Amino acid sequence: MATITKKELVQKISQALGLHPNEVRNVIQSFLDEMTDCLARGDRLEFRDFGVFEIVERKQKIGRNPKNAAVPIVIPARPAVKFTPGKKMKKVIEKLPVSSSPSKPM
Repeated sequence: MATITKKELVQKISQALGLHPNEVRNVIQSFLDEMTDCLARGDRLEFRDFGVFEIVERKQKIGRNPKNAAVPIVIPARPAVKFTPGKKMKKVIEKLPVSSSPSKPM
């Protein structure tokens, strides 16, 4: 599996639609900026068939330093973005072959 960057996504979309890459880049960046702003306000973003983005609070927990496991480290509660896939995405993902080992980023 490969990692697709924003630059590669811009190229694919601009070629598919016949638009200048700068136009596509501006639209994608505006979309991402607006998503970030909405989530920062605490809004829930729902895209039918794709999925839902929302802010959840991760509870405080106790962690351990692997070098000194006797000393507990308190990890404070924090907000985090949660993504829940929609029906269409779930169906597409379920059709993927199961790999024996997780892919590692290079």
